[in-house]
Amino acid sequence: MPVDELDTRILRLLLEQPRTSVREYARILGVARGTLQARLDRLEREGVITGTAPALSPAALGHPVLAFVHIEVTQGHLDEVGDALAAVPEIVEAFSITGGGDLLARVVARDNAHLEDVVQKLISMPGVVRTRTEVALRERVSHRMLPLVESIGRTARG
Repeated sequence: MPVDELDTRILRLLLEQPRTSVREYARILGVARGTLQARLDRLEREGVITGTAPALSPAALGHPVLAFVHIEVTQGHLDEVGDALAAVPEIVEAFSITGGGDLLARVVARDNAHLEDVVQKLISMPGVVRTRTEVALRERVSHRMLPLVESIGRTARG
């Protein structure tokens, strides 16, 4: 199990109160600051905590259109296309996948015309065979980690 009950409590606090100090976290949890810092260091070292950047809203940044673009790639060119995707600022995530396509990109755009421009840029990349775009209408479940952390915490308590 990657985390124990104290780790779960720490992660919950990080998710619920991300701007709190380590000293305050330690006080809330009733543990020594050194203990908390050691746990945080271990969770970062083990890759459980992967960053501390703020969550940003593409819509509030002027990019309210969200689409998922399936990208089919010429065999043997996955790495090159993946590297090229990293150069497109409107691609906020991309994954190698199984099923219909080789890559799945999460794309944000100012409007549908801008989305079309981004997709055309993708289609013109060497190694891209075809794309299929799905536009998101409404977010039903926001990106979240707390339910997973709580589930792992229940398992850790046994």
